[in-house]
Amino acid sequence: MSQNPEKPAHYVPLFLATKGYDIIPINPHADEIIGRQCYAQLMEIREGIDIVQVFRPSDQVPDVMEDVALRRNERRDIAVVWLQEGIKNRKAQRRAEELGITFVQDRCMQKEFKRVFAERG
Repeated sequence: MSQNPEKPAHYVPLFLATKGYDIIPINPHADEIIGRQCYAQLMEIREGIDIVQVFRPSDQVPDVMEDVALRRNERRDIAVVWLQEGIKNRKAQRRAEELGITFVQDRCMQKEFKRVFAERG
């Protein structure tokens, strides 16, 4: 999650937080974002995780998926990996499929929320 309010990696999770989602920021360069404790990496998070929303460049997604795989194997959580609009990676998609994880790519969760829940958007 970004500290920069102008980046989607900041305002999309912030929007989701206003809709009741429990956002847990991962950013190794910040202690806190939107008033929530930041973690340097996925495995540091103690709470269960349903969705990992990715705002990294496409070529970095396979590394993220390996972190997801490690956590999934150890903690049996993470049902969905969601890549922000403009981010795609077929290798990561195949890895998610191997793990039985729903994989969404090149879609904005904020836009999808507003589309699906137009009356709540």
